[in-house]
Amino acid sequence: MPVTWNGVIPAQTTPFNADTDLTIDHGLLAAHARWMVDAGCAGLVPGGSLGEGATLTTPEKLQVLETLVRAVGDRTSILPAVASTSTAEAVRFVRDAGAAGASGFMVLPPYVYSTDWREMKAHIAAVLAATDLPCMLYNNPVAYRTDFLPLQIAELAREFPHLEAVKESSTDVRRVTAIRALLGGRLEILVGVDDAIVEGIAAGATGWIAGLVNALPHESVSLFDAAREGRTEEAFALYRWFLPLLRLDTVPKFVQLIKLVQERMGWGSARVRPPRLELAGAELAEALAVLEHALAHRIPFEMEVTR
Repeated sequence: MPVTWNGVIPAQTTPFNADTDLTIDHGLLAAHARWMVDAGCAGLVPGGSLGEGATLTTPEKLQVLETLVRAVGDRTSILPAVASTSTAEAVRFVRDAGAAGASGFMVLPPYVYSTDWREMKAHIAAVLAATDLPCMLYNNPVAYRTDFLPLQIAELAREFPHLEAVKESSTDVRRVTAIRALLGGRLEILVGVDDAIVEGIAAGATGWIAGLVNALPHESVSLFDAAREGRTEEAFALYRWFLPLLRLDTVPKFVQLIKLVQERMGWGSARVRPPRLELAGAELAEALAVLEHALAHRIPFEMEVTR
């Protein structure tokens, strides 16, 4: 399926069964993907931070990809996250995932080890050189302690024509304008922080790698479309309602929080793999209070749950 970097692209969560090993629930994974695509999402990114990629084995990541390709691969692009502590492992994954039907990739800096531009560029370059499929660089200095500056992104874009996009999660929307100033339309820019989406679109972003979309895809697509199409009053009305939930994507326990919202919306469970643990006590009560307030004032949408 051809890749589009325009629109709402979920960073898809990974559902787990209630068995001892917390095996992957492939049936729910497929149904969840179809639901989000039916709502108008423009692609899927499995195995990223929100997908608990660090707790998945490489065979599991490939199995997730294969499930999604079978479920919706004829309707949308599947863009696995490439994240590893080892450059060699990341390169092998890209080659294997390409053979398994990936449409393209979201490429992360190496887990754990963050250093200077020379080493980080070498890692990204090795991954990009291992495939000719469309790729998106993921810049999240808050989480990964590696900050790809606009000039460095431009350097990679010059050397690798199939680097087509960047997911910008620095939390600074000025990065969007800085990248545009350097590269014009050469790279698509996608917002990777849920509570900066309207500001990011206003600055020139063309896509959204979204988190709360896993639980609320209709609202997410409607918010994106209203902001992109300049329907300001409509966009800000929806944004005001949505912001308390979107902010759940910006804290350390964002995986637990988003899965909790999914569970409440009837799409999965709050189960997470250790070292994460499900929310409890005051944290759980606070999250539920935010969620219940939002649902009590929910903007009406067609929300029929179909499997």
